[in-house]
Amino acid sequence: VPAAQNKPEDAAGLDPRAADGLWCLKLPFRIKEQKIVLDELSNLKKNRRVFIQQRNSNIFFLADRSQTLSSCKNDLDVLKKELQDV
Repeated sequence: VPAAQNKPEDAAGLDPRAADGLWCLKLPFRIKEQKIVLDELSNLKKNRRVFIQQRNSNIFFLADRSQTLSSCKNDLDVLKKELQDV
């Protein structure tokens, strides 16, 4: 059986399921990780600074704590929906 070749759109991240056959096994880990992030952000004092790392870089940007918290909640909702769809 010939090995499956990755299409260019798979490498670009358009369909994570096609690029990684084990994506469904990683979902529970990613959900747990996201829950920890939410808990950490929720327990921060109001005056604490939050920094977001730029993707594929070592550059961090100052971010609003409440916006970051809501963004993480949305990410968790998306992950949970993906798990239910499996």
